[in-house]
Order: sequence, then C-alpha cells, then structure tokens
Amino acid sequence: MIGGVITVVTVLVTRMPQAFVAPAPALPEGFALPAGVSAEAVTFGKGWVAVVTGDNRILIFGKDGKLRQDVALLP
Repeated sequence: MIGGVITVVTVLVTRMPQAFVAPAPALPEGFALPAGVSAEAVTFGKGWVAVVTGDNRILIFGKDGKLRQDVALLP
C-alpha cells in the first residue's frame, strides 16, 4: 500500500508541470467593461471573451475588445 501511494505521488509530481505549459489566456487589447458593471466570471473562447456580470447579463466581446452581444439572464 505504501508503494502504491509513493507511485501515485511520483506520477503526479512528474506529470503535473507539463499541465501548466500552455500560456494563460489574456484579455484583448482595449478591453473594458461598461461603467458600473462588475464581473463575476470570465470565459475565453476562440476569438471571443464572455463576461458574466453582477446584474445577470452575459457580455460577449470580440478579440478586438469590442462588445459583440449582450444577453440578459432570467432570474
């Protein structure tokens, strides 16, 4: 049992650094939320960024940082 635990820990330690090789996503240049809006969550996609706001909306921005869509969430 001790050998199994040591093996699992060894595999995790040797494999985990490879999981962090990919660069972290970055916000587009010129990205700014509208005045008075607070972000609760951010999701990155290919060519877009979605921001869930505190006032129950999803704001979708293009890779140029401009607002593309505003989706209202129902309570």
